[in-house]
Amino acid sequence: MLRLAGSTNNFVSDFPTATNGYPSTIITSLSHSPAAAEEEALMSSRDGNDLQQDIYKVFVGSWNVGGISPPEDLDLRDWLDVLNNDGAGSPSPDIYVLGFQEVVPLRAGNIILGSSENHGNYTVPFRWNSAIEAALNNDGAEEHYDCLVSKQMVGIFITVWVKRNVRSHIRHTAVSSVGCGLMGCFGNKGSVSVRFYVEKTSFCFVCSHLASGGKDGDERFRNANAGEIMSRTNFPRRSAHLRAALLTDHSRVVWLGDLNYRIYLPETTTRFLVQKGEWNVLLEKDQLKAELTKGRVFEGWQEGRIQFPPTYKYCPSSGLYYGIESGPAQRPKPSKGCDRVIWFGDGLKQSQYERRENQLSDHRPIRAIFTAQVDKLSPP
Repeated sequence: MLRLAGSTNNFVSDFPTATNGYPSTIITSLSHSPAAAEEEALMSSRDGNDLQQDIYKVFVGSWNVGGISPPEDLDLRDWLDVLNNDGAGSPSPDIYVLGFQEVVPLRAGNIILGSSENHGNYTVPFRWNSAIEAALNNDGAEEHYDCLVSKQMVGIFITVWVKRNVRSHIRHTAVSSVGCGLMGCFGNKGSVSVRFYVEKTSFCFVCSHLASGGKDGDERFRNANAGEIMSRTNFPRRSAHLRAALLTDHSRVVWLGDLNYRIYLPETTTRFLVQKGEWNVLLEKDQLKAELTKGRVFEGWQEGRIQFPPTYKYCPSSGLYYGIESGPAQRPKPSKGCDRVIWFGDGLKQSQYERRENQLSDHRPIRAIFTAQVDKLSPP
């Protein structure tokens, strides 16, 4: 079956139910119950005069894995910052939001048939979730994490994990997928978004893969993809008190993924600056920064200071950029702008923004850590 709809927010798995105990894409927090109705009454009855707040730590990660399935021995603990969560330092994140691009090769069969019809791709998200679970719930972990929701659209995959003692505070989970790739509607490019409420505060996380291309003017296609995602992402309301339906209706919005923005510099100049490690000079010519400044895309959004090298494009299983030593000049130049995390709205403070050195694909994974203010849900 061809999925040509602009946006979907179905509540069923896009691949078979897991047999190892953690949930797949089936959403586990629907709100049609007496308890939920009572909660919604509380949400609507409170005013801002006696509002109490909690602080949650949120980990956001993104990685374009280049169509490579995770090997059995893949260790994600460094990327997920688990090695530092030993109880001696800062507290571990309450919520992990992990977005992947190209979890399957972007071949015509995968794009046109989609993940739900291409049975060979069913196991790929489970393999990634297995690797994530092994890292988060390792033998030395003091906290246990559960998978709240996972959702795949062709190569785009988002998965959310929460501490077990946080799970009861999360409600009204929903998903929305927007395809804007082939023919303007297929899922080789686009987004998968997850919405949920923590206590009274709404969160939305957008995992996207925008249009590629390194020619002058190709940034317009990326801008257009971003605009399509903002306008077509839509979540079910289910209640008059759940006001957040569109993407920017939510109180805290984080956009992550391979945005594919490049560097406004000649090929030879870019490679020279990479060799010299002149990251700040490269950043001055970053397409996304330029488009933001000109007001052409992501108006009102924020990004933390980038202090890491370009995340694309690397030779497989190495730390060498394509073409730096002997490759042909027409190969893709290093790009600081591909893999990014940006946010919209108040109540989010970024404390960390960096890349890690996993060499599985031609991209390097990135991570951002936020503290998020959350309005508490309590009786008046």
